[in-house]
Amino acid sequence: MPLGEKLNGTLRAFIERQQMFFVATAAPTGRVNMSPKGADSLRILSDTRVQWLNLSGSGNETAGHLRQSDRMTLMFCAFEGDALILRLYGTASTLHPRDAGWKEASARFPKMAGTRQIFDMQIQSVNMSCGSGVPFMDYKSDRSAVEMIPFFEDLGQDGTDAFWRRKNVETIDGYPTGLFGD
Repeated sequence: MPLGEKLNGTLRAFIERQQMFFVATAAPTGRVNMSPKGADSLRILSDTRVQWLNLSGSGNETAGHLRQSDRMTLMFCAFEGDALILRLYGTASTLHPRDAGWKEASARFPKMAGTRQIFDMQIQSVNMSCGSGVPFMDYKSDRSAVEMIPFFEDLGQDGTDAFWRRKNVETIDGYPTGLFGD
């Protein structure tokens, strides 16, 4: 059910309770990408704007897609309590550590090894559906704190840069991600 072009207090509170969300992007051609995200990485800046901190992973599809098309969808599912699926549709841009505005934006998030980019999304529409097909699931803890972040801490910045050069400079469809300013 379309709700309009912005969040309200109820929807903001719902988002803030979620332990994870999903991001979807697509270039004009090639694969659509959808990825789960977590680790205290989302901030609501206003009823029409969110940012999320992107940590290193085996790919960098979102950044490559945004260089081709600025469309982004975020989806939140209730795994506890009342059933609800919330989607935010909008346009997004990528902010790298080398960019103006990085210092201010990154200060909103905890410092985490493997931090790669921040995505800044302008919400254009908000949609809700029942979510009754989503199973109940119990949250235990974030994997990133025990698996991913220590891995990148041990690599250090030089090792992380080498990892990014091997796995994160192009999408699986060959689009450049702009990670090193290329």
